[in-house]
Amino acid sequence: MAIVLEPIGEVLGGRAEPTDDGWDAVEAEIVLDPAQLSPEATLGLSSFSHVTVVFHMHLVSEEAVERGARHPRERTDWPRVGILAQPARSRPNRIGVTTCALVAVDGLRLRVRGLDAVAGTPVLDIKPHITGFAPRGTIREPTFARELMRAYW
Repeated sequence: MAIVLEPIGEVLGGRAEPTDDGWDAVEAEIVLDPAQLSPEATLGLSSFSHVTVVFHMHLVSEEAVERGARHPRERTDWPRVGILAQPARSRPNRIGVTTCALVAVDGLRLRVRGLDAVAGTPVLDIKPHITGFAPRGTIREPTFARELMRAYW
C-alpha cells in the first residue's frame, strides 16, 4: 500500500546542513503553502508555546536508509541497536518529528526555535503541543540515548 503525502510547507532559514548537536538556539521559519491551507489554518496557534512539526528528511538518500541495526552515530562505544530504537535521520521513511518553541505566527508563516530540520525541508504537518498528550507514567530509556541527547539541544 502506497501512502502519498503532500507537503504543507517548507522550512526557510536555520541551518543549511544537518548536524548532530546544538539545535536549541537555531531559529527558522516555516512557510505554509497557500495552495494547501487557508490563512485561517493557523488561527489560535499563537496561544501555544510549542508545536510539533512532522517533516521529511529530504537530504537522506534512499541508499543511506538503514533497515536493520547499527551503532548510533557510528559510535562503537554505544550498543548496536535497530534503526527503530534510535532517532537517526536514515530511517525507512525519513520522517522527522520534533517539538519546538513557537516564537511567532504571522498568517501562514511560523517562526520556530529548536526545529532540527534544515532549510528546504518539506513540512508534512504541524500540531500544537498539548501536555495532555505527553507520556504518562515512568519513562524508560537506555544510557546511550541520554548521552546521545546531552548536547542535542
